Order: sequence, then structure tokens, then C-alpha cells
Amino acid sequence: MTTPRRAALATWLGGVIVHALLVVALVAVGVFLIVRLVPGDPAQMVLGLKARPEQIADMHHRLGLDQPLWRQFASFLGTLVTTGDTGESIAYHVSSRALVMQRMPVSLWLIGCSAALVVAISLPLAMTAALHKGGWIDQLVRVVPTVTLGMPEFWVGLVLILVFAVTLKVFPVGGTQPGIDGMLYSMALPSLVIALAQTPFIVRSLRTRILDVLGADFVTTLRAAGLPERAIRRHVLRNSLLPALQLYGMKVSFLMGGTLVVEQVFGLKGVGTLLFSAITARDFPLIQAVAMYCALGVVAVSVAVEIAGGLIDHRVRGRAAASRGGAR
Repeated sequence: MTTPRRAALATWLGGVIVHALLVVALVAVGVFLIVRLVPGDPAQMVLGLKARPEQIADMHHRLGLDQPLWRQFASFLGTLVTTGDTGESIAYHVSSRALVMQRMPVSLWLIGCSAALVVAISLPLAMTAALHKGGWIDQLVRVVPTVTLGMPEFWVGLVLILVFAVTLKVFPVGGTQPGIDGMLYSMALPSLVIALAQTPFIVRSLRTRILDVLGADFVTTLRAAGLPERAIRRHVLRNSLLPALQLYGMKVSFLMGGTLVVEQVFGLKGVGTLLFSAITARDFPLIQAVAMYCALGVVAVSVAVEIAGGLIDHRVRGRAAASRGGAR
């Protein structure tokens, strides 16, 4: 790679990282304000209406709510940067970061399996629909996946449990099992629930892009040169992936916020279940920790997708750099 190209790539990557850091800073401010924007006294909400004034004062001191707002933010930011923590959990009396890290592997397994299922289902369906444009196969692929869009995830999960766990006894009703094989076995149904909700968007976007590429001149040239159809399909798919990759990155980000219901239905002890219990107990430090780490995950996925898109297509780097330059 020539020096000018390396310099341009470094500049673009630097812009992506700076933009991500700005988003993280805004997220930190938003997470800090969660407690402060809740109507009423947070200490009163935690302790209940019958709490004595001295108990409320003690809770204010524990949460740092008796200090000026700027000092509260400085303390919050300092603790977050140095330890990655948002304070001690009110309900569990341990580090909020430790609780999130303890539950994170289950949620990551669920997100990873769901994302893999989305790819495994979407790619063949989109390609099949595009190659049979206007036919009954195309209509079937376009209509059937959209049926799941109108079904709540908890209802789909309960149906799958009833059919595959209770009746057929193929998969477990809930919980997780030890080992990699056990985790994959446990994640089969919950990841399928999430994948069914996300697949229609990816299939529609990828099918449209494949049809555009199939009509391109280079495809006609490849066919005229006698290239096998399988090789042509690989070229078509490679040139169709960028828009689908960007949408896929958005959907993976949504997965991080959409695991709450699925984890509850299948009894998975992940971050979503932890957030539900924190909200129920009004455990504000723990809520802040879950929100912060989930937001960081979304930012990380967005950065990864942008970098992957830029490496696949240099025009993405040019448009991104131009937009940032125009914004400045």
C-alpha cells in the first residue's frame, strides 16, 4: 500500500475512533443523568414510602446525591474511567461491574448465536429469492419471514418451548448447560426466537441489492466469458454484502437491547435478566452499569461495521470523511 493511501486510511480510522469516543462520552453523560431525571427522590424510591428521614439521608450519602451535581459527575466519571464501575449495587452489595461481567458471557452467547443464525438463514433465502425473481419461490421467501414481525418475541418463545421442549423434548425448557456443546444446545431456541424477528429485514435488503448487482454489466461480461454460474454467484454476493452488512450491524446492536424478554422467557441468567431485577429493585448503580456496558457494546459493533465497510469499499471511507469534513 502506497504512503498516501496509508495516510488516508490512518486519517479515516482516526476519524472513526474519535467519533466513537465522542459517542461514548455522550453515553456516559446520559447514564449519569438516569438517576437524576427519574421523577421523585431516588432514595425514597429505593427505601419505600415508610422510610425514616435518617434512612433517606444515609441513602443520599451512599449514592452521593448529597453532593453538588458537578462533583457527583466528576466522581462518577473518575470511577468509571479508572475502574469501569458505576458504584456498589444496592440490592447485591457488591460491585456493579462485577455483576455485569458475571452475567455477560450468557448474553454474549445468546447474541452471537442469534447473529450467526441470522446470517445462516438470510443469505440463502435472499439469494434464492433473487434468482427466482417474480416466481412463487420469491413470493414465498418474501412473505413467510414477515409473518414473525407481527408476533411478540415472548409468544414465539413460548410456542417454541411448548413444541420443541415440552412436546418433542428435543431442546431444554430453559437455563444453560455446561461446556461449549451445552451452551450451543441451550441457546438453540432462544437464539432462533431473536433471529426470526431480525431475518426479514436482512432478507429484503440483501435481495434488493442482489437484484441490482445481477443486472450490472460485469455480470453479463462474466457470463459471456463462460464463467461457471457458481463462481458468478460468489461475485454477485460479494458485491451485494455492503448494504446488508450495514443493516446487519444495526440489527446486532438491537439484539443487545432485545435480549431482556428472551432471557426472561427461557430463564437465562444474562445481562437482560440482571437489568430486569435491577429495575424491579430500583438498583440505580446497577442500572447505570448495565446501560453503560450495553451502550459500549453497541458503539463497538457500530465501529466494527464501519471499519469493515470501509475496508470492503473505499468509497465508504471517502463519503464518511467528506461528511465529517462538512460537519466541521
